[in-house]
Amino acid sequence: MTAPADTHTTYDVIGIGLGPFNLGLACLTEPLDELNALFLESKADFEWHAGMFLEGAHLQTPFMSDLVTLADPTSPYSFLNFLKESGRLYSFYIRENFYPLRREYNDYCRWAAARLSSVRFGTTATRVTYENELYVVTTRSGDAYATFRARHLVLGTGTPPHPDACKGLGGDFIHNSDYLRHKVELQKKNSLTIVGSGQSAAEIYYDLLSEMDTHGYRLNWVTRSPRFFPLEYTKLTLEMTSPEYIDYFHALPEDTRYRLEREQKSLFKGIDGELIDAIFDLLYQKNLDGPVPTRLLTNSALRRARHDNGVYTLGLRQEEQGKDFEMTTEGLILATGYRYAPPAFLEPLREHLRFDGRGRFDVARNYSVDATGRGVFLQNSAVHTHSLTSPDLGMGPYRNAYIIRELLGREVYPVEKSIAFQEFAV
Repeated sequence: MTAPADTHTTYDVIGIGLGPFNLGLACLTEPLDELNALFLESKADFEWHAGMFLEGAHLQTPFMSDLVTLADPTSPYSFLNFLKESGRLYSFYIRENFYPLRREYNDYCRWAAARLSSVRFGTTATRVTYENELYVVTTRSGDAYATFRARHLVLGTGTPPHPDACKGLGGDFIHNSDYLRHKVELQKKNSLTIVGSGQSAAEIYYDLLSEMDTHGYRLNWVTRSPRFFPLEYTKLTLEMTSPEYIDYFHALPEDTRYRLEREQKSLFKGIDGELIDAIFDLLYQKNLDGPVPTRLLTNSALRRARHDNGVYTLGLRQEEQGKDFEMTTEGLILATGYRYAPPAFLEPLREHLRFDGRGRFDVARNYSVDATGRGVFLQNSAVHTHSLTSPDLGMGPYRNAYIIRELLGREVYPVEKSIAFQEFAV
């Protein structure tokens, strides 16, 4: 379903960008008659990391971390209802694996989006201003422009790929978000190098390692991390995705929060332990026939790069030894993550928004980023204020329930206050 292009309506809330978090908000607001919502997405349809739909790749969170269940287990937009309507509920039950396949999760999100009346695809926000206590959103759809007004905004534009030292570098290097689209061309090259340390880098390395005998390329994996570290997924650590930990972390001094942001990466950016073991086992198996033409380099930070005659020369630094060295490669895949930047359409609104001492959004405990404290809310992109709960899919429904409470001034979906056994603060 498509929302009517009603430029005369004053909406209660407009969501800009439709990743899983704003899509979850759209699902939770759909049945609420007292909230008139509109969600805008520039893409023609829902798409979430399509370039990483590798065979067998799955989420690192279980199926209950869907769009709605942890806020409203009775919602018709749940993953289990999607499976039921798709005729796969019993197969999923027999599979006895709580972790949905990544492609399956994307199909689920597309299924949910198609059932919403508040979503408009193919609509790009180009400018947002604040006039007469309303947010005025100018949009473009093809060659047509329109203006929508709302009392509140929820920003869900996501985090664009972060290229690090290769920004502005020529050639045909890719970010991991485009991997599958370029895989065939990559495998025609004589040498390939992956730069990065997380799950995406590991999945691509395993995929290319599996097929390197067929194509005959050399394969390198370079990371600045001191090791290929696993995602920490023990149950008491998972209690850090809790309301209590958000309260604790948010109240810490800014410098402390930024230090913890760096130190806690293994809690949400690590590699699935089973995948690490599978990589080792595959290397062991291939090594039976002789040395494998691959290198795995840790503590090696990419400082600079150049591209000449189809070859990349990577300037690397071994951090613990303090030594510089170079590596050449024909194919380059950057699995260097994503970094949030406020979208350009917010520039006219800048004086109305709050920023911290380092130029990033000063995100309040209630997820607002505007001067009033209840006008503009941010999805994700707040690890520096809300810790690892910010990108966690399972905390999305909690955050959306919280935002809905702020919008309406009453609690529609229960907002948990205490779920952890442990204490974080004195």
